Amino acid sequence: MAYNEFLADRVSMFFKDKNVNFFEKKMFGGLCFMVDEKMCVGIVKDELMARINPDIYEESLLKEGCNKMNFTGRPMKGYVFLTDETIDLDEDLHYWLQLALDFNPLAKASKKRKSS
Repeated sequence: MAYNEFLADRVSMFFKDKNVNFFEKKMFGGLCFMVDEKMCVGIVKDELMARINPDIYEESLLKEGCNKMNFTGRPMKGYVFLTDETIDLDEDLHYWLQLALDFNPLAKASKKRKSS
């Protein structure tokens, strides 16, 4: 299992309940949820990755179970990993998902790669 499928179902249900237009995309050995063609949240193993407003990034890192996303040896500001215990309760999961959704309209889309 590359990612927690139960967590993926919970994320999908949240977005559907909010009537969010999204699609799933396999990335980083896990699953990403794309909103408006931009990465909103993702799941890698048992952790949720959330793209949140960089203005609340440092404050969010003070919350238990919220960690810097660090794939390359250099953390990416605005991207956090949340441990399984941190998002075990629906109320807690929904808090982080809503933060990611709130930031999504402000987030920049990644540049499309041209195929050669």
